[in-house]
Amino acid sequence: MNESWKVDKDADSVVWLTIDKPNTSANVLSSHVLRELDTILAPLTREPPRAVIVISGKKSGFVAGADIKEFTGITNIEEGFRLIHAGQEVLNRLEALPCPTVAAIHGFALGGGLELALACRYRVAVNDEKLSLGLPEVQLGIHPGFGGTIRSVRLIGVRAAMEMMLTGKPLRADKALRLGLVDKLVSADQLRAAAKEIALQAPAPHQPPFSERVLSWPIVRGFIRGKLEAQVASKARRDQYPAPYAMIDLWANGGNSYEAEARSIAQLFLSSTSRSLVRVYLLQDRLKALGGKGGPEVKHVHVVGAGVMGGDIAAWSALRGFTVTLQDRGVEFIEPAIKRAHELFDKRIKDPAKNKAARERLQADVEGVGAAAAEVVIEAIFESLEAKQALYARLEPRMKPDAILATNTSSLMLEPLTEKLARPERLVGLHFFNPVPQMPLIEIVQSERTDASVMQAAVAFSRKLDKLPVPCRSAPGFIVNRVLMPYLHEAMYAAQEGVPLAIIDKAAVSFGMPMGPIELADVVGLDVCTHVGEIIAAELGRPAPDLTRLRELVAAKKLGRKSGEGFYLWKDGKPHKPPADGQSAPQDLIDRLILVLVNECVACLREKVVEDPDLVDAAVIFGTGFAPFRGGPLAYAQARGVNKVVARLGELAARHGSRFTADPGWSLVGSTGAHSP
Repeated sequence: MNESWKVDKDADSVVWLTIDKPNTSANVLSSHVLRELDTILAPLTREPPRAVIVISGKKSGFVAGADIKEFTGITNIEEGFRLIHAGQEVLNRLEALPCPTVAAIHGFALGGGLELALACRYRVAVNDEKLSLGLPEVQLGIHPGFGGTIRSVRLIGVRAAMEMMLTGKPLRADKALRLGLVDKLVSADQLRAAAKEIALQAPAPHQPPFSERVLSWPIVRGFIRGKLEAQVASKARRDQYPAPYAMIDLWANGGNSYEAEARSIAQLFLSSTSRSLVRVYLLQDRLKALGGKGGPEVKHVHVVGAGVMGGDIAAWSALRGFTVTLQDRGVEFIEPAIKRAHELFDKRIKDPAKNKAARERLQADVEGVGAAAAEVVIEAIFESLEAKQALYARLEPRMKPDAILATNTSSLMLEPLTEKLARPERLVGLHFFNPVPQMPLIEIVQSERTDASVMQAAVAFSRKLDKLPVPCRSAPGFIVNRVLMPYLHEAMYAAQEGVPLAIIDKAAVSFGMPMGPIELADVVGLDVCTHVGEIIAAELGRPAPDLTRLRELVAAKKLGRKSGEGFYLWKDGKPHKPPADGQSAPQDLIDRLILVLVNECVACLREKVVEDPDLVDAAVIFGTGFAPFRGGPLAYAQARGVNKVVARLGELAARHGSRFTADPGWSLVGSTGAHSP
């Protein structure tokens, strides 16, 4: 019995293989699905039809990839090799069928899904903005394993194939056609007919131009290998992210051995990087699942405050299909936000009609009349308790009784904000991160009085915005800003000791952070860092470094990237860092920066700001970019050894002060702790 495949033979002796894995919204190539396909291919090999067409029965798309959860069960290299080699043999049999084979693709073909399509002689795809074709395995610390490292280069050439595999970024319709990854683009209603037409015509399969094939000649490979390795080295170290280097090695060593591909990926499966990145992927899936299905219908979103955050929240909401009214004191404050929104739409929406529709969904609303029609009202004004309370006094009487009132506060606790509300149970925190279009996380903040149904509605709304929600309790700085402040403050302590700013940043980046704390402060905005840091330090009663230099920069309107100068001078969106004149970082600097952050994560866990260690890690990964290959701060602590981390904090406390005193909650990490990568 085939559970996931349906086999039909039409009047022209064309066999249609429809993949439709039961009880899932998307197809995945689990080992069971591949074994089923293998049983189907055996009789087709003995008695070949005129053609075979592989198509999906899911509305969502073709095939999303391999079953990631199977990777977590691999315990040794030989086991990983057997799993991958078995899948390779199935796709090799598909490729070897003595008749034309076509993959009819709609929506997406990713990872193992694209490898399945590559094993077919031809690929026909639906030409729309949803089409996404890619080999994103590098994002899991591995590389394609079902023949993708071989067939992709053979089909589109080493440069295009390596760009796709090394970055993990998917290709859209036009580029996929131009490169030859697909043979034809058609409308959705033409997909089946076009697939059958190309199968019966059986033209010569695509191959890359001669100029690309030359690059794979043995005499040229060494030169290309060096360029590829230099390209990767500028973004990732081999010891931290081995997968891209393994891909280059496979190609440079011949690039046509399926066994070598399988053995390489089997080794990567067991690397700490892959274990951590798979964990990050599963954490992301958990956050997505929190939204559930349905929830109250939201059509209209009203945003108050057209600054950087409010304007970008409004723009993103309109991009995601909501009608949005944007309120501020005057139209002159709203116009810059509308302009930024149009730039976002132009970048993200290429279809002119859909672009126009998005523009029409976003409306300036100086008088705030949209508040009466909105299901969600988001306040995004400056961080002042009195100002927010005064705004709520004007807003709440105009809102629908069942509307959600959300605040984008980044530091204020919600309980004081509810004090003068008639319906305090309907206030929730929706803390977005800057820049809104790039940052995936939203902290969904619950006060002591927030109704559970409002929390769930806010989580569901965040998923409709395509964001990752982390529910948390109202507490100073919530999760992300709270753990960032000790990290940023420690950088200030180091600077006061004479460590050059660029050296401080370099130390953090060498650990795996996306940028250093000094650059991060400039990106966030020095005014924001100062204000939020003061609020959190006061609420928690924590010591803080001398911030005189920071306040001087703020007073001089040198606020960081947004003003063109902060700690660094910014040009074209990039910091210009002064040379460090050969100075090196103190030996304990990385531990000082990272362990003070990790220790604060433990405090959040102990205080139940979130419900478990996984959510702490998820918030810090998706909210700060914390080195993904380390699996999150608490996972990092477990991998290093909780007792060793606590002992190291003791050493740092003895040398640098009580800010490194180990939090009493470390036993929670040891007993319930984050999963070790």
